Amino acid sequence: MKSRIFFPLILLMFFLFGCNKDTTKTPEGTGEKMDKIVLKVAHNGPEEHPFQKGYEKFKEVLEAETGGVVEVQIFPNAQLGTEEEATQMVQLGLIAASASSTAGGLSTSVPEAELFNFPFIFRDLDHCYKVLDGPVGQWLARNIEEKLNCVVLGYWFSGIRNVWNRKRPVLNPDDLKGIKIRVMSSPLLVETFNTLGAQATPMAFGELYSALQMGVVDGAETDHFDLLYEKFHEVTKYVSYTNHMFLVIALIFSKKVYDKLPPSVQATVLKAGQASVSAEREAMDALTDSALAELKKLGLEFYEVDKSLFRDKVEQVYRNNAAKVGGMAIIEQVIKQ
Repeated sequence: MKSRIFFPLILLMFFLFGCNKDTTKTPEGTGEKMDKIVLKVAHNGPEEHPFQKGYEKFKEVLEAETGGVVEVQIFPNAQLGTEEEATQMVQLGLIAASASSTAGGLSTSVPEAELFNFPFIFRDLDHCYKVLDGPVGQWLARNIEEKLNCVVLGYWFSGIRNVWNRKRPVLNPDDLKGIKIRVMSSPLLVETFNTLGAQATPMAFGELYSALQMGVVDGAETDHFDLLYEKFHEVTKYVSYTNHMFLVIALIFSKKVYDKLPPSVQATVLKAGQASVSAEREAMDALTDSALAELKKLGLEFYEVDKSLFRDKVEQVYRNNAAKVGGMAIIEQVIKQ
């Protein structure tokens, strides 16, 4: 990964670091004089995505409470690179923040992040949020911060994931046999779908539509929002309510950037991060419902499944990977919370 993105990073440095400081201003009520601060933040969703809503709230709070000293520039649609590349740029201090998923940008660098990628580990959305905002979420944040040299501002949510494909309805694990399913770069997610009988195929999200068109893959597993707004409904037919994964997003802020900020701005970054969590989650909840209604109008076929058949099939995934995320004790803490 590092060698592959080294040259693009060199080119990006000219773009990212030209004018981070401007005229001197005084934040209202602080008495401090500061240069203009420009913070570049990235995500891989479209501008309609809840990630954008989260960053817009982050921008609103941070710019307002610093009296315009801080300017937040939002780069959606993977403009600054893939999720994995944006995560590394945060680690290196080349950008301020990234929306990095436990199954994408974090999974290869922070093994503990795979905890939330275990299939069917969350009962429902309330359970998911309770875990993220509690001791287990704090434990994972410490691991992320240590390994990626960043500050975790909070956890966003990127939807409940379901399996879809264009070959046939999937009602049980046997129906997945031989179907090429695009998955994120999470090793645990790859193992999960291979165990279920599919041919797990990791690839960048931005490559998925063309891969479906060319037959490189037969389907994928996403939330309803991505299925609609990325127009995957044009190249697929059958959606199964597996609800196998609740995709967790860590909003990570570069420690190298953070340490250079005045203390008053650091405090406001933390406050803005928490505000963004509420805004992003609310947007995801609302848009998931509207996306599902629209997908049904577009003619996709939706199928209920017996989740117990899928859970039974992936028990060995838990046994094989528990040690990588800290042992069965932390897994059981999530399940029992």
